[in-house]
Amino acid sequence: MERLQKVIASYGYASRRKAEDLIRHGKVLVNGKVITELGTKVETNDIISIDGVIINKDVKHEYYLLNKPRQVISSVTDKEGRITVTDLINTDARIYPVGRLDYDTTGLIILTNDGDFANMLMHPSYEVEKTYVAKLNKILDKNIPILFISLKNEIRKNAKEIFKFFDNRKVEIKRFKVRKKDNEKNTSIIELTIVEGRNHIVKRIFESMHIDVMKLSRVGYAFLTLDGLKSGEYRQLSIKEIKKLYALKKC
Repeated sequence: MERLQKVIASYGYASRRKAEDLIRHGKVLVNGKVITELGTKVETNDIISIDGVIINKDVKHEYYLLNKPRQVISSVTDKEGRITVTDLINTDARIYPVGRLDYDTTGLIILTNDGDFANMLMHPSYEVEKTYVAKLNKILDKNIPILFISLKNEIRKNAKEIFKFFDNRKVEIKRFKVRKKDNEKNTSIIELTIVEGRNHIVKRIFESMHIDVMKLSRVGYAFLTLDGLKSGEYRQLSIKEIKKLYALKKC
């Protein structure tokens, strides 16, 4: 027997978190009975339906890598009618994004209908590295730790790591470098690698130093990059890439 929300996710209907919301709101039936209690376990032969539609247990999983443009919502639908990431991918599958990128943030985002896969990548314990390139409204020195350490009591540093605290949780900065500096315009382009998935976290890191992020793009996710993809373009992940991402769970 498996927990209902996990089974819904494994069928590719929604992420586990979304499945929990569907259960709480009475949208899920098991053998014709409404289930609202999280953690309810179901058997292989149980009939599960959501909004009157029986889940197809033979769903083929699909995996996409999209170069998200600006002014696109990282969601399946949008009440305001704005373009979503799923609108950009030609498929009949019920795919959804793995995590989020802000409306004005561009770059690499994965979409799938494999709930277990999505949950694994988003779980903080697997520490999937994410690399961002940001344009900042300030000239930065190459030795960014000096700026971090200057913030009293908010920064801790040792020989191997630099991290900052937000909401009583640390954000570890794996790698940092200054790509370019424009002294005339007083801007810098930096590259930053973290293993963090909280909303707006890159912007929050620099806002804490009174630095504005003018542009932000995610250019790396684990070993994946945007090579060969223009803004708005996408491709399917290869079997080798999918296996390699699943292998992160074993690391």
